[in-house]
Amino acid sequence: MEEIRIFLAEGFEEIEALTVVDMLRREEMDIKMVSITGKEIVTGSHNISVKADILFEKADFTKTDMLILPGGMPGTENLRAFSPLKDLICLFQREGKKLAAICAAPTVFGDLGILEGKRACCYPGMESQLKGAKVTEEKVEIDGNVITSRGMGTAIPFGAAIIEIYKGKEAALNLKKKIVYGHMEEKA
Repeated sequence: MEEIRIFLAEGFEEIEALTVVDMLRREEMDIKMVSITGKEIVTGSHNISVKADILFEKADFTKTDMLILPGGMPGTENLRAFSPLKDLICLFQREGKKLAAICAAPTVFGDLGILEGKRACCYPGMESQLKGAKVTEEKVEIDGNVITSRGMGTAIPFGAAIIEIYKGKEAALNLKKKIVYGHMEEKA
């Protein structure tokens, strides 16, 4: 079974994080919320507090397949400032493991040189921080091991893209149908 970890920093965008967690758990995927704050309770950018599943310092990432960064401010800046997470992201990149980020968070990948030559997208107005990327305005971009998305309004397509990678297109379409998302003319 896949092992996926999403990281919570003070000021994370709640919808971007929790939509992905909800969608993946509906598909019985192993996703855990990891706090980088040293505390279980992490407060998002809109003052919604969430209890993380595990603290970063107690987590074992040796069997983890994918790391996910939600956006939000100052959440993205707090992710960027946390060196152990940046080291982990770089390790995953070197090993060719999957990395995903939404909204402002793809800029963290840009800073680390991970987007060089890759198609990527992010929150409008932050494109210049996607260093080396071929920037698009797509809802979701998948290029090699990296998935990026644009913001709260693209959280469902972002989650569906992750599901599709692990469970296939039919599973992603079926889930979108179950949650009454998108055009009903899409067929599984």
